[in-house]
Amino acid sequence: MFLTNQLIIVESPVAQKLINKIQLDLFKNGFVAETLVTDLKKLREYALEEQNPVLVKAIRLTYEHVEENNAFLIAIPDDEPMDGFEGTSDNVTENATNMESLEYLISLFADLKNKNNLSDLKEYNKAFLAF
Repeated sequence: MFLTNQLIIVESPVAQKLINKIQLDLFKNGFVAETLVTDLKKLREYALEEQNPVLVKAIRLTYEHVEENNAFLIAIPDDEPMDGFEGTSDNVTENATNMESLEYLISLFADLKNKNNLSDLKEYNKAFLAF
């Protein structure tokens, strides 16, 4: 009951299908910025309807980042930063895409029941803003 608003996107069959489509497209076709941005903008509409601000922001920042860079250049957030590593992709070459991180981020959209996933979404949001 107390997390109902955060979980509705997960329970929405249309949103869930869209998340699955994004994941399948990434697996089958690799990184295709135009398709990804279009799908994320549609997914954001469902998140807006459900009034989940962290998810809405994460989706928006993701597609804005992809549009601006024609790549996904954000690393997976670390649980504990290693010495000399801040958790960002400073050494990523131009037009390289961090597929593992992107796939992980998309998987977070599908399961907000896990409080760690919501925490990771917040970390991604911080990384997007700092990029």
